[in-house]
Amino acid sequence: MKEKIQSFGRFLSGMVMPNIGAFIAWGLLTALFIDTGWLPNAQLSSIVGPMLTYLLPVLIAYQGGKMVGGQRGAVMGAIMTIGVICGTEYTMFMGAMIAGPLAGWVIKKFDKAVEGKIPAGFEMLVNNFSVGILGLLLAIIGYYLIGPFMGGVLAVLNSGVEVLVNNGILPLVSIFVEPAKVLFLNNAINHGIFTPLGAEQVAGAGKSIFYMIETNPGAGTGVLLAYWMFAKDKTTKDSAPGALIIHLLGGIHEIYFPYVLMNPILLLATIGGSVAAMIFNVAANLGLAGPPSPGSIIAYMGMAPKGSTFMVLLSVVIAAVVSFVIAAPIIRLSGNKQSLADSEQKMKEMKAEAKGVAASEVKTYGSSAAGKTNAADIKNIVFACDAGMGSSAMGATVLRKKLSEAGRSDIEVKHAPVSEIPADAQIVVTHKELQDRALKSAPGARIVTISNFMAAPEYQELVDELKA
Repeated sequence: MKEKIQSFGRFLSGMVMPNIGAFIAWGLLTALFIDTGWLPNAQLSSIVGPMLTYLLPVLIAYQGGKMVGGQRGAVMGAIMTIGVICGTEYTMFMGAMIAGPLAGWVIKKFDKAVEGKIPAGFEMLVNNFSVGILGLLLAIIGYYLIGPFMGGVLAVLNSGVEVLVNNGILPLVSIFVEPAKVLFLNNAINHGIFTPLGAEQVAGAGKSIFYMIETNPGAGTGVLLAYWMFAKDKTTKDSAPGALIIHLLGGIHEIYFPYVLMNPILLLATIGGSVAAMIFNVAANLGLAGPPSPGSIIAYMGMAPKGSTFMVLLSVVIAAVVSFVIAAPIIRLSGNKQSLADSEQKMKEMKAEAKGVAASEVKTYGSSAAGKTNAADIKNIVFACDAGMGSSAMGATVLRKKLSEAGRSDIEVKHAPVSEIPADAQIVVTHKELQDRALKSAPGARIVTISNFMAAPEYQELVDELKA
């Protein structure tokens, strides 16, 4: 069930994440040039509406159509979404998330049905007119059916949001969001759900509290600070400062997930910090002008509307302080157990080596054939994470540097979403929580799992093996 939810969430966020740059441009435009912005400008603020109404939904639909039906599906998705947009008064992010993949699926099925049946010389004619005619029909369907239907859905959702905000219940959403994040559903929640809902609020109020729920770096900061100060395990303690910098400044929240997974009761700390910050945000009527992506404190502050910069910063501090206060005693009391677990794992590896089994062979791999590949023949390694943009990019950089120092700069190290691992991947490095998805995505590759992005002994083990 977790794998299916991750896959569905990745599909939703996969339509939004490639277009985050456009969302940030729109958010900055809003923060700077609307009437209440930092630099009010009536002419430039006229761009805000068209970007929100047309550009962003069409980009989402284009990406969704491309994911299902390739380039032709992308064009079909864009055509259909224009009909959806014009069929309602609401901003159609969610409509685009339906129209894009649906249009891609339609053209994919059409292409399969006519494959091998088109007379020679008529291929271009059929290809162009099929997109034009089917796109027109889908745009009409979008106008009369999907647009009005999604408008009704959004009306209900907006009413529900008002109930949550007016009754002070919205902070309780963090009780579900924080556990979901550490199961690598963070991108799905933020970009698949909160980004579209937030855009609706920004259109009416110039800011949205939905952009502050999942992206606040304070809760993770408190946990990492507690590990830095109170962890008994030296490896964990030493890795925490680096992880803190990457999390807080770099905005890669996945870096702290393994620290919580090592001791799941720390979810109480992240939930507590997030709920406290949200209570403050609701009470102070705070919101951001656009999605802070990645969730760096720099991006977080950059999206703060004029006059609320200090209060937005204070919400991060509140989350960090509450999270730290809860996490500190938990880590102090459980530190020895973590060290014991690490020792037991090390002992198992030593026993395996004593019996002539390489430590690397204790890990889970894909096919046995891949595991027997000579080190000299390895030319392609892929670091995979949920979205293929945050922790995987960082991990690939670390691994690439280690391989270069070991004299194996001939090995190409790439990063990718765990569900879209390239077919030529010989070795895949991923977090242990994503192992099952990696095995399905790359059944012929060797899978190396890690539990800590910053202090993974598997990095050096793999480098030593490839060097040898």
